[in-house]
Amino acid sequence: MRITPIDIAHKSFGKRMMGLDADEVMDFLQQVASQMEALIQERNSLKEALREKDLSLMEYKERDQVLKETIQTATQMAERLRQDADREAKLIVADAQQKAEIITRDSRDSLKKMYQEVTELKRARMQFEANLKALAQAHLSLLEQGEKYMPQMQLPGHNLVNGQSAATPQRTSNISPLSAE
Repeated sequence: MRITPIDIAHKSFGKRMMGLDADEVMDFLQQVASQMEALIQERNSLKEALREKDLSLMEYKERDQVLKETIQTATQMAERLRQDADREAKLIVADAQQKAEIITRDSRDSLKKMYQEVTELKRARMQFEANLKALAQAHLSLLEQGEKYMPQMQLPGHNLVNGQSAATPQRTSNISPLSAE
């Protein structure tokens, strides 16, 4: 059975001869009851403070859990964003490499085509120069042969005396059509 301060304050004792001083016992019991009442109030106050601290601790634990979950979610989102950015960067790099390869291939093809065209133009030039030289030599040969086989011609109204025209002075040099340049 629990003893309360009221039990202590109202406790009565039997009397004996040569017993205790009843006033002194009552004063002592009153002091004990008072102190016990103060201790009970202090205990109740401490219990209330502990309950408030427990509630506060639970709130902090809940906040801590929310913060941990928020941090975990943010970390996961950051990791997903990083992975997405890495994936996007790889796609961009792959696309750029593919475009660079296409540009390089097209440039090589274009350069090869230009080299072929230059080679063809050089060959055509050499052929043209050879044909032109052959034509010039053929014409020169014809001119030379024509001079050998052509009889000297007389112009009407001029008499040739010893190969000279009486009306015109003698020419000392023959000018060929090719040397007149």
